[in-house]
Amino acid sequence: MIILKSKREIDLMHKAGQLLANCHKEIAKIIKPGVTTLEIDMFVDEYLSKHGATPEQKGYKGYEYATCASINDEICHGFPRKTPLQNGDIVTIDMVVNLNGALADSAWSYAVGEVSSEAARLLLITEEALNRAISQSVVGNRIGDIGYAIQSYVEAEGLSVVRDFTGHGIGRTIHEAPTILHYGEQNKGVRLKEGMVITIEPMVNLGAWQSKMDDNGWTARTVDGKLSAQYEHTIAITKEGPLILTKQ
Repeated sequence: MIILKSKREIDLMHKAGQLLANCHKEIAKIIKPGVTTLEIDMFVDEYLSKHGATPEQKGYKGYEYATCASINDEICHGFPRKTPLQNGDIVTIDMVVNLNGALADSAWSYAVGEVSSEAARLLLITEEALNRAISQSVVGNRIGDIGYAIQSYVEAEGLSVVRDFTGHGIGRTIHEAPTILHYGEQNKGVRLKEGMVITIEPMVNLGAWQSKMDDNGWTARTVDGKLSAQYEHTIAITKEGPLILTKQ
């Protein structure tokens, strides 16, 4: 069942989203070669606590960390670790913030030091794919319009869209209906209505779109070892158009 949110609920989620966005801005300042993703995770935990919020995924199905930190060929759900980031890495930091019971979810991919032109292009295309999808997130459109906007653009650029992981509705729990595919056909799927709040979070690979799972049961990575990037926002569907609750 899709749960439509009231203006009050969206306002509360917006506050959570702005805290999350501000946290990402702080992360951008500290990511550099030599920093570990475990240090970033500890920073996020402390930052949210200082602002009266909690990391919602900590403890979710036994997950131990405040963030997911996925490096290079890791698509998503990478564990924060003590290994220092190296010049040329790309790393995606994904988090869900709970502020007074309202949730917001956003992932951002970061360049570590000087990255290759290939990696820089991957980051640009993935972020643009998200932006194109958001532009389709209007009352009356369908979920297929979101997926088509991502897939048609990414594949025209010679890259691939991960299909094993999706966006989702969000509200009082992390994952609600509907499922947001990052591929698809125009004018197909659930119609978007005022009050829906969803995440759009395309994961884009330099090589094949398929993924494989690490032994930890959480971390997905590319099957060919090529780079993957992800950008994610939480979006409210409003009469005035898409409202990006996690806009930086």
